[in-house]
Amino acid sequence: MSVVTITKENFEQEVLNSNIPVLVDFWATWCGPCRMMAPIVDEIAEEKAGQVKVAKIDIDQQPDLASRYGIMSIPTLVLFKNGEAVQKSVGLRPKADVEALLK
Repeated sequence: MSVVTITKENFEQEVLNSNIPVLVDFWATWCGPCRMMAPIVDEIAEEKAGQVKVAKIDIDQQPDLASRYGIMSIPTLVLFKNGEAVQKSVGLRPKADVEALLK
């Protein structure tokens, strides 16, 4: 499963109404740590396909979603389960930390 790009138009369907947990990566194109985090997020999308949906929100394109979830620093990963934000990780993290977030 590839990473889903989220906009305000598909956020409810792809994230809030998902029947599996959704890991959302809040990022921006100009953010160095975000670019370093991208391969880790992509790997998790491949390895956890069917168990976890992985999505990305570009905060410059979707500032309303970023402010709605209090995103102050990027990259920020937010895990949604049953439409609720249940876990949050801020900053560049090793893959093991991201996997622990999913447990």
